[in-house]
Amino acid sequence: MIVLGIDTSTPQTSVAIGSDTEILASVSIAGRSRQESVTPALEQLLAWSGLDLQRIGGIAVGIGPGLFTGLRVGVETAKTLAQVLGVPIVGITSLDALAFTVRYTSRRIAAVIDARRGEVFAAVYRAVPGGVVRETDYLVLKPDHLVAELQAVPGEVLCVGNGAILYRREIEELGSRVEFASPAVAHPDAAALVELAAPRFLREEHDRLFDVVPMYIRKSDAEIAWDQRARGAQG
Repeated sequence: MIVLGIDTSTPQTSVAIGSDTEILASVSIAGRSRQESVTPALEQLLAWSGLDLQRIGGIAVGIGPGLFTGLRVGVETAKTLAQVLGVPIVGITSLDALAFTVRYTSRRIAAVIDARRGEVFAAVYRAVPGGVVRETDYLVLKPDHLVAELQAVPGEVLCVGNGAILYRREIEELGSRVEFASPAVAHPDAAALVELAAPRFLREEHDRLFDVVPMYIRKSDAEIAWDQRARGAQG
């Protein structure tokens, strides 16, 4: 089965095509709006791989947590394609995909995505044969709270993600037990979504279309502004 992967949870848009045995083509684009990049990227991947759109048999999409506008665009694009093509869809958290990229480590894995407003989205994982297992909830934290969370993690820790890079100085307070993954894997990769989703499609463990929604673990800027205005009016 050919699987299309799409992740737009961070400023870097990632699109990939592959199967349970290989990644046929992938591309990552930074600095352009999601509306402008996902469709051209897909068209380019189809051209590179020599595939027709109708060959796609399943769609995997990163559902976050991540940046609000990007998540909405990626999820809606994936759902629209699934409807048009009549194929199953799987939603995968972007932190899971980020941790999966560095699964070949003996350390605990801390996947950390920049959440803006001085916060990060994070979760801690351990590597297991064939993938990773999440050991914490999906969290939204201030950098000092992230450091405290990592302090409680047993053993050595590999930090991956643009949030870990952004707050590297604070995390380095934990000393030599912390290592940082390469900036080359700082964003969720659609190829990882393909690898994670392909076995699920083969087992027919896909999601219902209306259940695939962005994972928002904190309020949007608009909701926060509304709450502040509401409290001001009550005061």
